Amino acid sequence: MLVIFFRTLVLYGIVMIVMRLMGKRQIGQLQPFELAIAIMISELAAVPMQDTGIPLVNGIIPIITLLFAQLLISLISLKSVKARAIICGRPRILIEKGKIIESSLIKELYTINDLLEQLRIDNVPNIADVEYAILETNGQLSVIPKAKKRPITPSDMQISINNDGLPLDIIIDGKIIESNMQEAKVNYQWLMNELKILGIDNLKDVLLASIDVNKKLFCQAKERRH
Repeated sequence: MLVIFFRTLVLYGIVMIVMRLMGKRQIGQLQPFELAIAIMISELAAVPMQDTGIPLVNGIIPIITLLFAQLLISLISLKSVKARAIICGRPRILIEKGKIIESSLIKELYTINDLLEQLRIDNVPNIADVEYAILETNGQLSVIPKAKKRPITPSDMQISINNDGLPLDIIIDGKIIESNMQEAKVNYQWLMNELKILGIDNLKDVLLASIDVNKKLFCQAKERRH
């Protein structure tokens, strides 16, 4: 039992490292070859995890091999547009100017029901309102509404707005993030004064505090546990 426990921990650690090296993507954003490699890695890890008669190295070597294969394919895709098209495929237009391209549906084995479902998910129930619907290489559908159906933006109204920028987290779970404090150009005294205004006297009572480009502090206190 102890052997299985340690084998599981080792394989889990290796799989986590491999998946991390493969890049940050959600499952729905994986290209077909990446999804295939992810499935194979999970299967290769499961076999030596369950069968202690199989040497651990017999599971580790194939996993590392798949990692190098994935990195090589990704590198080739980055360097060559033609290779990228062969490996990942090309986006395909399913709707153009409110009209379904039936030949594209057939080539992608995409049914009308699938198309309508994805449009509803994107809050576009009427095909006539769609300028373009493009099936991306990862299987997701990108929907571009017609101009008259798109939300109004500040540029449409000729309104000038300031860029909000990204807020900086300066306290997480009661601990100060010193690097973000320096980047925001605020000091400890300023922070404590702002917290006191919000009725917080102790840093440990702060769940999250962040500061925006206008030096405005957002703060959420921890829930009180009785």
